[in-house]
Amino acid sequence: MPSKKTGAPKTAIVIGGGIVGLCCAFRLQSRGISTTLVDPQPERRGASWGNAGHIAVEQVEPLASLATVRSMWRRLFWRGGALSLPMREVAAWLPFSLRLLGAARPARFAAGKAALAALLSEAMPAWTRLLGEASAPELLLSQGHFIVWETPESAARGRAAWAAADTGTTRFRDVTPEEMAQLTALTQRPPAGAIRFEGSGQISDLGELAKRLGTAFEQLGGRQRHARVDRLHVLEGRAVPRLDTGEELRAHAVVLAAGAASGALLRPLSETVPIIAERGYHIQSAETEWPEDMPPVVFEDRSMIVTRFRSGLRAASFVEFGRADSPGDVRKWARLRDHVQALGLPFRLPGEPWMGARPTFPDYLPAIGRSRRAENLFYAFGHQHLGLTLAPVTGEAVAAMVNGDAPAVDVAPFALERFQRHSPAKESR
Repeated sequence: MPSKKTGAPKTAIVIGGGIVGLCCAFRLQSRGISTTLVDPQPERRGASWGNAGHIAVEQVEPLASLATVRSMWRRLFWRGGALSLPMREVAAWLPFSLRLLGAARPARFAAGKAALAALLSEAMPAWTRLLGEASAPELLLSQGHFIVWETPESAARGRAAWAAADTGTTRFRDVTPEEMAQLTALTQRPPAGAIRFEGSGQISDLGELAKRLGTAFEQLGGRQRHARVDRLHVLEGRAVPRLDTGEELRAHAVVLAAGAASGALLRPLSETVPIIAERGYHIQSAETEWPEDMPPVVFEDRSMIVTRFRSGLRAASFVEFGRADSPGDVRKWARLRDHVQALGLPFRLPGEPWMGARPTFPDYLPAIGRSRRAENLFYAFGHQHLGLTLAPVTGEAVAAMVNGDAPAVDVAPFALERFQRHSPAKESR
């Protein structure tokens, strides 16, 4: 039976049913805290379930870096790259970009990398613990992933860049002749070079993951409620979520894990939340001859990752900054189809299209911590490309904080107060 400390909260509400919210809810309930998970969507279509399924523990270096800034021009969508800055969204991405420039300064980048590395070092062990307790260990595949290049020049540049990068607990090697033969068989454009990472992983079925974790949460006594929280307000020093029906919810602890929607809920509490919707796109084919045991393959020249799930083959790409509710850009799906066709992948086109918003902060670090605006309010959102990767370790950290314990990983660098210390006005002085 789960144990609970004397004086620990007896009830909790988790706002947000993505993978981070689900992991937080599971961990709270496993500690004996009666937890309700509140999310408006009965169908899971968000970024937690539309991603590439890659447990990206090699991505230790935050994307807010001078290297990223220098490469932005050649990565723009209209130049054939994956970075999209739609003019209609300039009011959203211009302030974000100015903050990113500040976060890319060497001292802040180094501090961010150290904090992110500590969190990522626990990601795979946390996934193993979570899926073991949820009776779903087979969903985690620890086969690493491939990166391939299409020209000798890009292969030389790409391999050198990875050799110079900090990849945390992972390592990579040149592919064997047998692996190169496997990769060559997948495409009509044989790779000019390829490496294989070891230590990274993949979730084999994101839909099944959502189902199994939800079932495990409910079997522990947790409750899932489909409703929309449209406001957080503070009464007598405690956060009270209000639904769009006007109903107010009460709990000893409230955890905000609503992804890109979290900023709008926190700003009325005078929190500084410079989050943006960083939108990604994919197409998926249910019919494919791609081997089921093939790890994810990153076609780095095209900024595209291709993953074989139980449900089919998925090709994903793009970093589009703007608002979560803007219409999808049909050119992005067309570009993915062009890539698939040019490579000759075993993918039945046109494929099922999807678009979703990653919640991203300008320093490319998540927000994990306890609010200073309300004694019972905690938060866990803004994990950008690493939401799936960091969800279990984030859930463990949040549950520890709610229970009055110290998390196994220091989460102080992820507090929202960092944005008050590093406001654009202060950094310009």
